[in-house]
Amino acid sequence: MTRFLIVAAGGGVGAALRYGVGLGLGRVLPGAAWPWGTFAVNGLGGLAMGLLVGWLAQRGGAHAETWRLLIGVGLLGGFTTFSAFSLEAWLLIERGQLTFALLYVVLSVCLSISALVFGLTMTRVF
Repeated sequence: MTRFLIVAAGGGVGAALRYGVGLGLGRVLPGAAWPWGTFAVNGLGGLAMGLLVGWLAQRGGAHAETWRLLIGVGLLGGFTTFSAFSLEAWLLIERGQLTFALLYVVLSVCLSISALVFGLTMTRVF
């Protein structure tokens, strides 16, 4: 149960940060056609995930799992799931599984958009 609470605490902070970035960029760039808030959190989340994973691999120590849950799964998961997606795609590439990496990227994006369109269509029909 403690692990769930650690993830939840990080997730709450991450979600609030995501909302804040979106609000802030919306004020700085009102009426922008490009979704700058989402774009920014995806880039920042990817950078943060890379820094976290690198740090944990070199200096994580006895509390590495707690930090991974709090920041990697919780905070960055609430901030952007794109950071986890990016890490998983890169790990496939690092392992030399280029075909799987490409399939994972393309199919994940297509599935996500298709599922969104399906859900949207269902709510409009019913």
